[in-house]
Amino acid sequence: MHGLARLVAPRFHYGWVVAAVIFLSLLSSAGVRSTPGVLIVPLEQAFGWTRATITASLALNLVLYGLMGPFAAAVMQRIGIRRTLLLALALISATVAASTQMTQPWHLTMTWGLFVGLGTGTVALVLGASVVNRWFVERRGLVMGILSASTATGQLVFLPGLAAIAESGGWRPVAWVVAAVAAAMIPLVFFLLPERPSVVGLRSYGATSDDATPPNSDNPIAVALRTLARGARSRDFWLLFGSFFVCGLSTNGLIGTHLIAACFDNGIPEVTAASLLAMMGVFDLIGTTLSGWLSDRWDNRWLLFWYYGLRGLSLMFLPYSDYSFYGLSLFAVFYGLDWIATVPPTVRLTADIFGRQTAPIMFGWILAGHQLGAAVAASGAGYLRTSLDSYLEAFLIACFFCVLTALFVLLIGRSTRVVQPATA
Repeated sequence: MHGLARLVAPRFHYGWVVAAVIFLSLLSSAGVRSTPGVLIVPLEQAFGWTRATITASLALNLVLYGLMGPFAAAVMQRIGIRRTLLLALALISATVAASTQMTQPWHLTMTWGLFVGLGTGTVALVLGASVVNRWFVERRGLVMGILSASTATGQLVFLPGLAAIAESGGWRPVAWVVAAVAAAMIPLVFFLLPERPSVVGLRSYGATSDDATPPNSDNPIAVALRTLARGARSRDFWLLFGSFFVCGLSTNGLIGTHLIAACFDNGIPEVTAASLLAMMGVFDLIGTTLSGWLSDRWDNRWLLFWYYGLRGLSLMFLPYSDYSFYGLSLFAVFYGLDWIATVPPTVRLTADIFGRQTAPIMFGWILAGHQLGAAVAASGAGYLRTSLDSYLEAFLIACFFCVLTALFVLLIGRSTRVVQPATA
């Protein structure tokens, strides 16, 4: 690592290499997390399980993905980003490979629900926030936007191919491919990811002094819970938490989990529907990167206002699009542009309000709200589809909450001053 850092130093800061490694790690994790949307119909056909049964297990995945965030950030402060990431990738790869042997619903719950949820919850946006705060002083919004866009790129890279594999060979080959991708990231992280800039003789990008923040030797669970207690006393924390709850409800939980199945209900093949999600990924890659650039320059509350408002209108349009080529294409463009464009402004507001040192763990708790919302939508939309034989109600409920959220995000940071980092 030292030799590579010295080699690239005259050309560009090694922090950009670190950002690239984290981007690929998040991309592989995004591929794992998007896979359940491809597996719903094949698992129905292979085992006769109901959609409600399948999505209940996947909802556990989404909950754990969110709840792991603050604890993962605290573990990264204790044992290091590199070690934490290596352990998480190994867990994901081993668990997904083991899932190829499942025959009962509880097997699905244990593999794709419990252990994949724990692994992907570690290789999540809180990882990006930790790296950005450690390696960058300037261009934080831009880098966070690029890392957030890895979720969209993961869909772009994986979904059409995984759907084609599922259609031709069933669900087991899909699991083997995903396990191999996670395993392939392990040597890349091991050889190219230093723990912090000082390890390779550098300062953070744009820093004018050395990073004096010592590694945190406290118990990670205690650190995470203390941070939650501090956030719970702040109105801004609950506004950010609530907004991200709706973000997860209207993205990963609803569209990410159910769009392929909803298209299948309307006579659209899985591969075509997966390609639609990939198309949304292209536009989200653009929108989220642009959102990161804008978050360094504009009022982040107004950015969130427009993102949630436009997402709500897109969700209102979808069930009335007749699922035609032009209707779905129009939805993919406008919804895709702000799929996770909310992340850079939310990270920026969290750092501004709670301080740079606390921000990764605090954002981890806010991200937990995102995944709780996703779990509610994944399970709730599955229940509504099973009960009413339609996704219409689920889409309209999500639309309502997006419009409501567009209004209350304008209150974030209005009545409080920036909170200074707590003394360790």
